[in-house]
Amino acid sequence: MLSPNEKIAFIILVIICGALAFQGFSRIFKTVKSGANADRSDNLIGRFASALMDVLLQKPIAKARPIVSMFHSFIFFGFSFYLLVNVNDILEAYVDGWTTIGSENIVANLFNVFADIFSVFVLVGMVFFLYRRFVQKPKVMDFNANVKLHPGVSAGGLKRDSLIVGIFILIHVGSRWLGTAMHLAENGHTDSWLPTASIISGLFSNWSHASLETGIHVTWWLAMGLIVMFLPYFPRSKHIHLMVAPVNLALGRKTARGAMDGVTNTASPGSRTLSDLPWPQVLDPWACIMCTRCHEVCPAHESGTPLSPSALEINKRYFINEQGNSVFNGAGETALLDYAISDDAVWSCTTCYACVEVCPVGNEPMMDILEMRRNQVFDANMPDELADVLRSLDEQGNSFNESARRRSKWSKKLDFKLKDATKEPVKYLWYVGDFASFNQSCQETTRKVAEVLTAAGVDFGIMGKKEKSAGNDVRRAGEEGLFEVLAEQNIETIEKCEFEEIFTTDPHTFNTLKNEYPDKGGNYPVKHYSTLLLELIQSGDIELKKKLNIKATYHDPCYLGRYNGIYDDPRDVMQLCGIELVEMPRNKEKSFCCGAGGGQIWLPDHDDMTQRPSENRIEEAVSVGVNNFTVACPKDMTMYADAAKTSGNEDNMAVKDIIDFVLEAMDFPKKVEELEPILEEVVQESHETKPEEPTV
Repeated sequence: MLSPNEKIAFIILVIICGALAFQGFSRIFKTVKSGANADRSDNLIGRFASALMDVLLQKPIAKARPIVSMFHSFIFFGFSFYLLVNVNDILEAYVDGWTTIGSENIVANLFNVFADIFSVFVLVGMVFFLYRRFVQKPKVMDFNANVKLHPGVSAGGLKRDSLIVGIFILIHVGSRWLGTAMHLAENGHTDSWLPTASIISGLFSNWSHASLETGIHVTWWLAMGLIVMFLPYFPRSKHIHLMVAPVNLALGRKTARGAMDGVTNTASPGSRTLSDLPWPQVLDPWACIMCTRCHEVCPAHESGTPLSPSALEINKRYFINEQGNSVFNGAGETALLDYAISDDAVWSCTTCYACVEVCPVGNEPMMDILEMRRNQVFDANMPDELADVLRSLDEQGNSFNESARRRSKWSKKLDFKLKDATKEPVKYLWYVGDFASFNQSCQETTRKVAEVLTAAGVDFGIMGKKEKSAGNDVRRAGEEGLFEVLAEQNIETIEKCEFEEIFTTDPHTFNTLKNEYPDKGGNYPVKHYSTLLLELIQSGDIELKKKLNIKATYHDPCYLGRYNGIYDDPRDVMQLCGIELVEMPRNKEKSFCCGAGGGQIWLPDHDDMTQRPSENRIEEAVSVGVNNFTVACPKDMTMYADAAKTSGNEDNMAVKDIIDFVLEAMDFPKKVEELEPILEEVVQESHETKPEEPTV
């Protein structure tokens, strides 16, 4: 029990600190409200029920760093239960005779045992994190030297915040734990429902009654007074994620991952300032726990460029905290490029979605970047190389600045003629795509797809010169208007074709046809060719005559895997061909991007790049002991064929498409042109070994 003066003092402290905290929470609400419109009001009960269940099970945080996630769970479950503990302690202080210690009530005893065990869990978890942050200092917590950071961050703000929060938790929970032990010492006995407190109660067995009473009061004030005094700091600290993260998860994007939001303001598309961002993205910095999981998986940050998705969210938070209410009185018009992220970093993103997928609190830093790109392109502020490619796409309909008449030139080397789907009906409309059509390193693969499908008796055709880029990377490079034009033109052409399904070898094309064209009026059944190949093999239309019996690894393309969840079909095709699949450590949803997406394939390497993402990936494949690196994307074929050379692995790592395995397993007879060199060699050998004519 508190004395009357203590009770009054605690109430006054709650009022003062509560009022100060209210100002901080009010600023958060006003800042978020200032963001651009976004509708997340559908199925609110279901959204929050699902989010709370995920949080209670710690599912979002368990996606990576298993050991760290385990210790975080210690703190999460313990601190969550401490809400009840704090209520109980206030009742104990204000209600005469209220106590759970020594009670014969089973509910009180269960409360005691959970409070006791969770106290130790929290203390152990917090010591682990402080050790990790300040002693172990893992490299993944560091930013590249060229990353733009708020001055407060550069001055050590993150470590200071972590230390403040860590010490607060240790004192808050530790004091309560010690106070319970003192209660047991005062009662002169241990309690089996308080096992750990009973153990340390022996430390206080020789204390006088007055000393124990003083100790109990001091520990109560350290535990409860400290948490009240922490309230004004709470809205400014990383600890706010306790409240905001579940809300952020509940109000997260529910549309398809591969579908970008449309432009809401055509007069000024994209985002220049904080308030231009959709309001859920304005909420993100308060959900951020500053764990840097996002830049740990970011191919741009890994390769040495100035992009850190983590720094983007942290900088937003520090700027808002620094400006206070000025955010609504002029400071909110400060450009994001002035404090949140550098111009170079905006153009370093590969749009691989890894940062969004791995974030345990539902943040979307990649979406901020895409919104900023839209604004930059609208204002004609973009790399010159990108401007040239966009001009080519506008004038020629492809990123290679090639005439549309040359789009199907790759098919001229085939022994058969492809159907023109714009002139005759087909079962499958093959949307070939730019790289599969124009890039020389991809054309042989494209021809092999045609050969396999023809041999299987598949009825398919192409649109030839009437096909244009589907626009997936155009949109993600920020040119929304051009994407709209390309989509409209392609849909107009597709509508004139008679077919049952579309298939494509390009995951980027697959993504935009499947997820974005429906909103433009182009709602078609779309397959990736790996799915089509698997169906044809399983139906017997493709007959695999021999097992290849080789080892290979497989790289998951971002726009096939992380964006659209297709992981098994390419692997199943490989295994049916007799491939022993050896997985790289980063596979499926954890796959490491090749570095081509979001228009990066059109841009030169950043000056600070230490290693291309594709080279990093080839080295990962080498580490698992295989000599075959398998892809299912034309851009991947381009990136990795080059990376095998530049990384010095050209002789020990063959980059192959899944179609290579299918064609080989079909065991076609050798073509005449393939046999000619062999025949010439045989003839030459026969001449060399022919016996001399006898002399007369």
